[in-house]
Amino acid sequence: MILLRLALRSLISRRVTVGLTVLAIALSTALFLGVEKVRTGARASFADTISDTDLILGARTGGVQLLLYSVFRIGNATNNVTWESFEDLASRPEVDWAVPISLGDSHRGFRVMGTTTDYFDRYKYRGGRALSFAEGGRPADLFDAAVGADVARELGYRLGQEIVVAHGLASFTDHDDKPFRVSGILEKTGTPVDRTVIVSLEAIEAIHADWQGGGRSGTPISAAQVRELDLSPRAITAAMIGTSSPLQVFKLQRAINEYPEEPLMAVIPGVALQELWEIVGVAETALLGVSAMVVATALLGMTAMIFSGLNERRREMAIFRAVGARPRTILGMLTLEAALMATAGAALGVILLYTGLWIARPHVDAAFGLYLPIAPLTGRETAGLIAVVIGGTLVGTIPAIRAYRISLADGMTVRS
Repeated sequence: MILLRLALRSLISRRVTVGLTVLAIALSTALFLGVEKVRTGARASFADTISDTDLILGARTGGVQLLLYSVFRIGNATNNVTWESFEDLASRPEVDWAVPISLGDSHRGFRVMGTTTDYFDRYKYRGGRALSFAEGGRPADLFDAAVGADVARELGYRLGQEIVVAHGLASFTDHDDKPFRVSGILEKTGTPVDRTVIVSLEAIEAIHADWQGGGRSGTPISAAQVRELDLSPRAITAAMIGTSSPLQVFKLQRAINEYPEEPLMAVIPGVALQELWEIVGVAETALLGVSAMVVATALLGMTAMIFSGLNERRREMAIFRAVGARPRTILGMLTLEAALMATAGAALGVILLYTGLWIARPHVDAAFGLYLPIAPLTGRETAGLIAVVIGGTLVGTIPAIRAYRISLADGMTVRS
């Protein structure tokens, strides 16, 4: 208790420099824990891009590639899936529901996706949350389109506004003879849906009704005329599938992978997401390394502060020795001071972390779709916090050993 009281009074007497050192440790600790929270939040948001979907069906390709173009709208399919094959597989007893997806066109840099109205019911994200509309509703007419939150924000779209779909992803040819009308604007989700224009499968067929071989035919079909045609889909890009029982997932996946009519494959979204995260997860290791270096720099700064104060405290140390304090008491007091500063910095860092999370969470969620849960520290975060305290104590022993070696005669010597 006496040693603790002496250490506290010594720290209070140097409160300005000690306070700045504690603040530096607190900021670096908050950064370290904040990076960990963002990392786990990003991983959770990444994994929750699609949920409650058991399988994704597509043409035979790599599992990650299928996930990228069907869910994240990155890249293109190697081939399409015929509508007959989709209907055949969707009618299997293991299938509870199936939602087809047709990709290929774009609108001012955003992907256009054709699907059915079931997509708005079956697509789930962030642990089962359903899509909802900020304005308007689902496409009801053939040339209605629902736009994602980012599409509406960046292009300034409002309900009822006309938009024109371009043929392909990097095409200078528009389907301007068949414009769409914005029927709904989706709420922000933080998923690729935010950057997607959603139309019906029939609309995809309608805008390509007078196209042959990648270009318009010599006999164009007007928007009024196309409504009279049979617009049943002939092919799709992919499909989301839900099974009637989790026990049926692997059986259905094997049946799709061995489908005799055409080369198809099915991937489990969670497995493919884990493979994808292993590819892009190197960035999180780099972030953790940078934040750990920041913490180490703050602790070294604390060591430098204690070292720089030793010369001013030479008489203090000598007086302690003169009144009977043993060298190990000096060693213990300075080590305890370092431990107290590291502990105070770590505790203040936790306070700063949760304050920052409470303030920033709604803004980060709205702007980036990254959900940062305000949850207790995980075992990994607690271990990092303990490491900061132990590290601060250990680096504090370096100047303590230096003070331990200062002799009584040297401390009492008056220097000019």
